[in-house]
Amino acid sequence: MGMSDTYAQVMRSVTAAANQEFDAAVTDFRAGLEQVRAADAHAGHFSFEDVPAPKRLAPHAYAVAATVHLDQDEDRDEVASGRLVLLYDPAGGEGWSSVFRLVAYVRADVEPEVAADPLLGEVGWSWLTEALEVPGYTAESGTVTRVITEGYGAKSDELPTTSFELRASWSPAGSENALADHVTAWCACLAAAAGLEPPGTRAFRRGPPRITPGQYRCSSPVTGCRP
Repeated sequence: MGMSDTYAQVMRSVTAAANQEFDAAVTDFRAGLEQVRAADAHAGHFSFEDVPAPKRLAPHAYAVAATVHLDQDEDRDEVASGRLVLLYDPAGGEGWSSVFRLVAYVRADVEPEVAADPLLGEVGWSWLTEALEVPGYTAESGTVTRVITEGYGAKSDELPTTSFELRASWSPAGSENALADHVTAWCACLAAAAGLEPPGTRAFRRGPPRITPGQYRCSSPVTGCRP
């Protein structure tokens, strides 16, 4: 066997190992989606679908989109949506601190007075980071944006709407077999943005219970907000 044959064999082994690791990661990722579907607090509120993953960010990628419904009926009251992308690079991406990277997007409608609250960005970011404290995270990065949509021309009769958008990426810290927990953390952030926290918590968006902008500051999407 020549040197070139040996190299090719080694590369095939490396590729096979990488594919196997990524397949296992996707299985764990999807297990997180099933946990959300089965959760009593959110049963029927979430719907998921696979979507095309970006091809240029990493050698391997998997993506899912989520829609959150205020009622347990997928045909009514869509109040939030998002996407989560799992990236895998055996060599590790620049600034990743891991072979895995998660890229998230969250969008939810909010009342105009809430969109104007200077704490919205801080509160929205805390929904994600505090949910991620359970699995552990590192090298986080992201933005929170307030969006005002106004209609003109044929749509001039439509009332202006305001929304909240969060874009973030992070790497899992600790066990790389905890990707399911990262998925449920992203869903916790979506639930908080949509106002679907478990009973006894408060949401920073439209619908009961209402809050005065700036009155509450979220301590966790799980434990709720404090004065």
